Amino acid sequence: MAKLISFHDVAKHKCKNDCWILIHGKVYDISSFMDEHPGGDNVLLAVTGKDASTDFDDVNHSNDAKDTMKKYYIGDVDKSTVPVTAKYIPPWEKESTAETTKEESGNKMLVYLVPLLILGVAFFLRFYNNNKQTA
Repeated sequence: MAKLISFHDVAKHKCKNDCWILIHGKVYDISSFMDEHPGGDNVLLAVTGKDASTDFDDVNHSNDAKDTMKKYYIGDVDKSTVPVTAKYIPPWEKESTAETTKEESGNKMLVYLVPLLILGVAFFLRFYNNNKQTA
């Protein structure tokens, strides 16, 4: 049975000589691998203290790299200790909510109301000036 390690314990190990990372629920002590990593130790240090699964997957590691990881495996993270992070959703992928719909409809009305208001003021001033000259 795998050893359960709290996320807090994983996050404590974040320096070059004592570095643990979390990838897909598994904890790896990569302290001895830091100098061997092809991307350099800064890449590994940048992903300490968080779930590095997305960063790991983004690089498209080879099967050999995934096999190498096995020798650094020290246990599984206790999932109840991992903080929940909100996933970033770009603005263009967000569903419109009632609040944003109200804002958008208000902005659309302003596009028509402002020119109409300017036009109304212009007619009023012209009518006022014409009445003043005739009197």
